[in-house]
Amino acid sequence: MPTGEPTDELRANVLLVDDDAPTLRSFRRCVEGAGHRVATASNSEEALAALGRQTVDICVLDVNLGEESGLDILEQIKQEAPWVRVVMATAEDDIELAVRSIKSGAADYLVKPCSPDQLLHAVRLQVEARAWERRLDQIDDPSRAELTFETRSPALRAVYDAARQVAVTDATILILGESGTGKSALARAIHGWSARRNATLATVSCPSLSPELLESELFGHVRGAFTGAVDTREGRVQFADGGTLFLDEIGDMPLSLQPKLLRFLQDQEYERLGDPRTRRADVRVVAATNRDLAQMVKTQSFREDLYYRLNVVALVMPPLRDRVEDVPLLCERMLLALAQRYHRPARMFTQQALEALCAYPWPGNLRELHNAIERAVILCPGESIGSGHLPFGKTRRGNNGSHHVGAAITLEALERAHIETVVATAPTLDEAARILGIDGSTLYRKRKQYRALSRE
Repeated sequence: MPTGEPTDELRANVLLVDDDAPTLRSFRRCVEGAGHRVATASNSEEALAALGRQTVDICVLDVNLGEESGLDILEQIKQEAPWVRVVMATAEDDIELAVRSIKSGAADYLVKPCSPDQLLHAVRLQVEARAWERRLDQIDDPSRAELTFETRSPALRAVYDAARQVAVTDATILILGESGTGKSALARAIHGWSARRNATLATVSCPSLSPELLESELFGHVRGAFTGAVDTREGRVQFADGGTLFLDEIGDMPLSLQPKLLRFLQDQEYERLGDPRTRRADVRVVAATNRDLAQMVKTQSFREDLYYRLNVVALVMPPLRDRVEDVPLLCERMLLALAQRYHRPARMFTQQALEALCAYPWPGNLRELHNAIERAVILCPGESIGSGHLPFGKTRRGNNGSHHVGAAITLEALERAHIETVVATAPTLDEAARILGIDGSTLYRKRKQYRALSRE
C-alpha cells in the first residue's frame, strides 16, 4: 500500500462515506496511510454532521447507501459546501450513472472494487485540483508595495530577526507601522518562514467591507443568510485551515464583529452566517494596523481583551525616513524592475536625484517611493534619472532645502512641504491634524490632492 507522505499543500481533509464497514475501514487505512486527515460516515446524517464539524476538501461518496441515494447526498453536500470535490464510488460499472454524477457536481467517478493505487490516484487528482484552486485565489495584487529583505538599517534588521524567530511558532503576531511601510509583505514573509508555508495564506482587508459582508468574508455564510447570499460560501477562516489568516488594518474592524474574532482566537471555533452549527479551524492569525490600538482601547473604540489577544508578539515596522540608508538600494531595485516592465531606457540615478531621494521625508513610505520611481521611469527619456524627473523636484528636509519661510516659492508649495513634514513626523494622522490646526477630513483632502499632483 502506498504510504508516501504528501507535502503540506497536498495533504487534505478527506471524508469517506460508505455503508459497508469493511470497505470503509479499508479505504480509511489506505488514505490515512498516504498522510491525509480522514473522517468517515456511513449515512447522509453522519456525512453532513462531519461537514459541519470540520473543513473537508475531498469526499469519496458511495452511490448506494442502503436506502439512500448517493446522488441525493451529493446534492446536499454541494449545497452545504460547494468547494468540496466529490469522487463518486460504486460497484456498478455504469456509464450512465457516471454521467449523472458528473452533471450533478461530482468531480470524478471510481468503480469498486478498486486497488489502493486506484483509490489514491483518484484522491490525489482532486487534492491537486483543490491546491490549484487555492493558489489561484492567492494570486498577489501587483499594485502591492515592494519590500526587500536586504537592509542596511539596524532597526529593520531587528524586526526581520524577531519575525523569523516567532514565525516558527503559532503565536499570534501584530504588525504595527505607518501606511506603506511593508506590513503586508512582512505578513507574507512570516507565513513563508513558518511550518504552515505550504498551506493557504488568506487575507482579509477589514476597512473594505460592511460589518455583515466582513463577517461573511471571515466566517462564510449559508444560502439565504442575508440579501444577496444566493449560494453557500466558505469564509477565509475555513479557506485558511492549516495555514495563516492575515487581517489587514485590524484597527478598522467593527466593534460588533470583534467578540466573534476574539472567540475564534481563543477557541478556534466559529459559526457561518445563518448557520448555528459550530465549526473549528486550525489557523494562525497575523494582524496589521497603522492605528494606535492602545489609544483606541482607551477611547473604547477597540476591545481591550481583543487587543491583548492580538498583541502576543508586536513587530513595529520603521518608517522609510528612519531607514534612509536603505533608500538607494530600494531605488535601484525598483528602477530595474520598472524599467523592464515599461521597456524604458532609464538605468541609473544622477547624484543630485539620489540626494533628493534620500533627503525627502517619504510620508507615504515604500508605497510613495514606488510611485515616485515609477513616474520617473516613465518620464525619463534617457538612461539617467535626474531630480527633475522626481515628483518633488529638489525638495530637501530641514533648513538646508528650498522649502523654508522666506524662500522664493509659492505659498501653496510651502504649505504642502509643511503638511508633509508634520505628517511624516507625527505618530498618527489625528495628531498631525491637531498640530496643523485642521480637522482630519481637511488633512485627508489635502493629502489626496498632493498625491494627485504627484501623478500628473
